[in-house]
Amino acid sequence: MIRISETVKHLLIINVIMFIGTLTVGQGVLFYDWFAMHFPKSTAFQPWQIITHMFMHGGGMHILFNMFALWMFGTPVEQALGSKRFLFLYISAGLGAVLLQVGYYYFDFYSAYQGIASLNMDSELLSKIISIDASDGQYIKGEILSREMGPILSQYGFDAGLINETNFKSFFEMNVLARNTMVGASGCIMGVLAAFGMMNPNAELMLIFLPIPIKAKYFIPGIIILDLISGLTGQSFFSPSNTAYMAHVGGALTGFFIMWYWKKNQFNRNRWY
Repeated sequence: MIRISETVKHLLIINVIMFIGTLTVGQGVLFYDWFAMHFPKSTAFQPWQIITHMFMHGGGMHILFNMFALWMFGTPVEQALGSKRFLFLYISAGLGAVLLQVGYYYFDFYSAYQGIASLNMDSELLSKIISIDASDGQYIKGEILSREMGPILSQYGFDAGLINETNFKSFFEMNVLARNTMVGASGCIMGVLAAFGMMNPNAELMLIFLPIPIKAKYFIPGIIILDLISGLTGQSFFSPSNTAYMAHVGGALTGFFIMWYWKKNQFNRNRWY
């Protein structure tokens, strides 16, 4: 059995504490709203969420799989790099994950914005509209958004008659995007996984539902490519449909480039094997 390393142990503890907080504080809502990563255009966004979301999880299976991967791959990577470099890699991968995923959201957001640009709407009014809670259970409904928009438009003296069907569709898309949240250590762990693969290219890995050993140098790029395809097409291969696939890609690429730089400039090559 792999003996857990110190930094990995502390990361596991922090993630578990945060998960307990999610379940117990504010009836499972308040803690999540504070510390999950909200889209920056949302009024719920706070700067600390850029870091805290890395220690949040959306459910039992989510944290279980992430913490298992952190223990399995994080321990040998920390043993090779040392605690300080490992922690730098881990947090940097999480930041890379946020950067790519939020950048992807921004692209979609501003594409939708083109549908309302002609309205020349005040930025404060727009912020209030895209922050409307139009959800009904797991779904966001146009009729709720339309109903809630009315009083806000009146408050700002905006003529609702100027909004046509195309404009409303854009408002709806922007509202959906603005309500996106990110939680989980997956981006960090993908960076660690990339590092593990670079240090152990011939290690044999397997998916739980596909028990066929595949060398890390093929397995890890394959996982990243599938995440990229899923992010671009919406086609899920082995993760829930609400997975932030671009965050996986961003974390993995960040981990790869950090390790490439260290390998090229700082480390004795013999330490990698």
